[in-house]
Amino acid sequence: QLQLVESGGGLVQPGGSLRLSCAYSKFTYSAIGWFRQAPGKEREGVSCISSNGRTDYADSVKGRFTISRDNVKNTVYLQMNSLTPEDTAVYYCAVSAYVRGSIDQRRYDYWGQGTQVTVSS
Repeated sequence: QLQLVESGGGLVQPGGSLRLSCAYSKFTYSAIGWFRQAPGKEREGVSCISSNGRTDYADSVKGRFTISRDNVKNTVYLQMNSLTPEDTAVYYCAVSAYVRGSIDQRRYDYWGQGTQVTVSS
């Protein structure tokens, strides 16, 4: 059974940075993605990294967030810079077994429990 464990969330001031981590048990995947759900809103795709190294981002985070991976540690990271209150949400990582290059949550098969990110002064 694939396991995903997110960490790195917390409280940060506007303009600050956080790095989220997603540790996963060894699995042959097509993509690992980050998603977020703000209070009262639908969950949305943020970024993904595919097995071939391709990265994709939502327009709202382009230029501020960077996704990367460490294949030795089986960990995917989301570096988040220039955070704003609009980035406040529960952030989830997820694995797509079959689809590369998509941040459509319907393409994802396994989900972590999420980590809270709060951007506030």
